[in-house]
Amino acid sequence: MNGERISPKGRGAGFNPPNRFDPEHHEIELETVEDDEDYLESLRRPETEFLPDRSRSVIAENQSPDVGFEASLNPYRGCEHGCIYCYARPTHEYLGMSAGLDFETKILVKHDAPALLRRELESPKWRPRVLSLSGVTDPYQPIERKLRLTRRCLEVMAEYRQAVTIVTKNRLVTRDADVLAALAAHQAAGVFVSITTLNPALASLLEPRTSRPSGRLEAIRALTAAGVPAGVMVAPVIPGLNDHEIPAILEAAAKAGAQTAGYVMIRLPSAVAPLFEDWLQRHRPDAKDKILNRIRSMREGKLNDARFGSRMSGQGPMAELIARVFRSSCKRLDLNVRPWPVSAAAFQRPGGDGDKQLLLFD
Repeated sequence: MNGERISPKGRGAGFNPPNRFDPEHHEIELETVEDDEDYLESLRRPETEFLPDRSRSVIAENQSPDVGFEASLNPYRGCEHGCIYCYARPTHEYLGMSAGLDFETKILVKHDAPALLRRELESPKWRPRVLSLSGVTDPYQPIERKLRLTRRCLEVMAEYRQAVTIVTKNRLVTRDADVLAALAAHQAAGVFVSITTLNPALASLLEPRTSRPSGRLEAIRALTAAGVPAGVMVAPVIPGLNDHEIPAILEAAAKAGAQTAGYVMIRLPSAVAPLFEDWLQRHRPDAKDKILNRIRSMREGKLNDARFGSRMSGQGPMAELIARVFRSSCKRLDLNVRPWPVSAAAFQRPGGDGDKQLLLFD
C-alpha cells in the first residue's frame, strides 16, 4: 500500500491537501496500518463532525466589486455537500484545517445565528440592504434538516421584512416556502437554485451530497407555485465537461418556472486546483487534459485568475463562446426579461412589545 491513497466513498475530495498557512503536514503511511481494518474503513467512509462556531456577529460585509451582494449571512462554515469545485474550500484553511476532506467533514455550526441576526437588525447601525443567504457555503446542506438554523434566521427576517436572496443546490429550501412567500409578498425574498448538470450520474460525482438535478428543478417549480421568485444559476460552468448543457439546463429551469438566470465560470483558487485535478484523474481521466487546457485557455494559461471581473466569466474565445450561448438561450426562453424583484425597501423594525407583529410558521 506504500504510496497509495484511499479515496473515501460519498465524498467530493479524495484527500486533505496541505494547509498553506501551516508549515507542517502529516499523512499516514498506509502500509503501517494495512492490518487495521477498522481504521481503513474510517478512511473509506469518514464521518461528518459538527463543531460549535463561537462567532459574535453573523452578517459579513462584502468588499468584492464583482459579487452581486453587499452583505451575507452564513449559518454554517464548511459544507457537507462536498462539491469538488467549491471556491469556498480554502476558507477552512483560516480555521487551521484543510480545504479537502476537512471542508466537507468538519462543519462549524453557528447555533446562535438567529439571535445574532436579530441583534444586528435591531441595531441602529444596520443599513437596510438585501442579505445573501449565503455568500460562502450552502445554507441548506443536510444538517439543516435537523438544526433548522436557516429557517430560524428566515423567521427573524420575516419579522423585520428583511430582504434576502438565497442560493442553494438543495431542494430542502422548499420546506421554508411559507416563510419565503411571506417575505416575497413584500418583494423581500427570492431563490436561485444552482444546477451544474442534468446528468444525475455526473452530479453524484461532482456534488455527492446535494439534491439530484430533478429535485432542484422541482424546487424551482414548488417555489414558483408558492409565489416566491425563482432563478437558476448554471454554476459552475466547466468547459469540456458541462458547458454543452447550458441550453438544456436553462430550458428545463424555465419550464419549471425560473424567470432569471446567471452563470459563473469554474474558479480553482489555491488548494481547489489540485483537488479538482485529482477528481478528474479519478473520474474523467480521458478528458482530464482537455478540460484543464480549456480552463487555462480562459485564465491566461493558468488554472485560476483571481482578478475582479474576469474571475467570474473568464477571457478569450472559449469564454466568449460560452457567454454567447448563455445569452442566446436566455433570449430564446425569455429569461432575464424582468429585473430581479427583490428589494430592501420594505424593511421595518417591529414596534414595542404591545404592537410587535408576531409571525408564526408551522
